[in-house]
Amino acid sequence: MWPPRVLANENLPAPSIRRLRAAGIEVAAIREDSPGIDDVSVLARAVAEQRWLLTFDMDYGELIFRRGLASPPALVLFRLQRFGVEDAAVRLLQLIESPEARAGGYFIVQDEGVRWRPLGYVAGGR
Repeated sequence: MWPPRVLANENLPAPSIRRLRAAGIEVAAIREDSPGIDDVSVLARAVAEQRWLLTFDMDYGELIFRRGLASPPALVLFRLQRFGVEDAAVRLLQLIESPEARAGGYFIVQDEGVRWRPLGYVAGGR
């Protein structure tokens, strides 16, 4: 399914969520329907709903790579030093045009550049 369905972590700015939706991306937003839930529950939801997880929180890499929890189809970590409230959306819309994004299964770190690390993703979990 393209474009990917996404789960916006609670820390993703509302203007980015609105911009993604305006671009035709199906966005479920923790800030709207489950504020305050823990990171493990957010990750489990992304896996269960087969959504890319969008976040500014570095803890998800720890949960997947060190604790061995199941990974979503993709995890996008925004590490922007200076950003506007729509920058996450703008950068994601650029990312999904790449061949790597279509292949899926990546931990994507978006800062001044883009780094792609395979997640070892398998549909339905690890």
